Amino acid sequence: MSRAGRRSKALHASNGHTVTGCELLRRKRVRVLVLCVCGALSLAVILALSLNLATEPSISPHHQPAADIKRDRLSHKPNKNSVAQVKKLAAQVDGTRLWETHLRPLLIKRVPESTGSQTIRQHILTQLRSLSAGWTLEENSFVSSTPKGHVTFTNLLAVLDPSAPRRLLLACHHDSKVFAPDPKDPRREFVGASDSAVPCAMILELASALDEQLKVIKHQRSPVTLQLVFFDGEEAFEEWTDTDSLYGSRHLAELMARTPHPAGSTKTSLLEAVDLLVLLDLLGAPDPLIVNHFDDTARWFDRLIAAEKRLHKLGFLTSHPAEQSYFRKDFYLGPVQDDHIPFLHKGVPVLHLIPTPFPVFWHTLDDDEERMHRPTVENLTRILAIFLAEYLSL
Repeated sequence: MSRAGRRSKALHASNGHTVTGCELLRRKRVRVLVLCVCGALSLAVILALSLNLATEPSISPHHQPAADIKRDRLSHKPNKNSVAQVKKLAAQVDGTRLWETHLRPLLIKRVPESTGSQTIRQHILTQLRSLSAGWTLEENSFVSSTPKGHVTFTNLLAVLDPSAPRRLLLACHHDSKVFAPDPKDPRREFVGASDSAVPCAMILELASALDEQLKVIKHQRSPVTLQLVFFDGEEAFEEWTDTDSLYGSRHLAELMARTPHPAGSTKTSLLEAVDLLVLLDLLGAPDPLIVNHFDDTARWFDRLIAAEKRLHKLGFLTSHPAEQSYFRKDFYLGPVQDDHIPFLHKGVPVLHLIPTPFPVFWHTLDDDEERMHRPTVENLTRILAIFLAEYLSL
């Protein structure tokens, strides 16, 4: 059929009557008007929907309401690393770096407000800045009343991904106890090797050993990130009381409880974003007995037991005669006051890694490098490397 035939057919109505040119033009105008009105209405609906969506807050993986954060924390399932992964992670822990680079600069008097305190804080920050993962660092300073008057304390905070919905906190205290010099040797000072220079050095070594894996999960925007905390003012100035102790942890727990997370939230705080607080203290002596203190974190204590057994069987633990030596669930010698208490009272789950009974040299001048057992320190660091890798899915 030709084009002329198609045009002629269009000039006849379906009822058989002939349609005039004027009538056809009028109908075309009506159709055009109807189409314009429909188009305008459609555009108005689309614009209204767009404006409505723009004003409603979106829920992204990094912006979860409190109920979701709690649910995800309780349902969190760690990875189980393969034998090859365990071997690789254990080999990444460098005992020489731990001892020479991280620990020895910390073995000085470092009471709050002292030159030594400033020196070791700069050491910790320098070590973390040298890593490729890209930590967000903060010196959180505050003034508190003490039996010695008003004292300025400084917590050190390092967060891998501040925007992540949830956090695993790995913590210790960096201050040393105010201690009278040895009357027989006034140059001898309390350096608190196990209390808590060694835990600080272990955390620095864990950040160094896992640097590449931590960088990867940061770029992947994992829902759980790692935060390192080095508390100031754990020690009492005189006798341990609720007000003369735990200055740094009390301050930080209150601060996190007041800090919205994510930024601008009116319903959730940074404290609610904490999956678990893992606190290290008094580590460094040989043959530590570390027990489980809290039923609600027993499953995470079990992961430490499992890591110790696996590393023993693979031959990565030295001076370690039995497959389960450090972490035991068949003993309990009572609660311990430490930096976890302010967080525990606010509902944060806690894994407290402290030997009980305490080392025999606790709060004496003998708590120095010579009394530390290097194989044990390295073994515990390897066990924690496996724990972190599995919790964070490194």
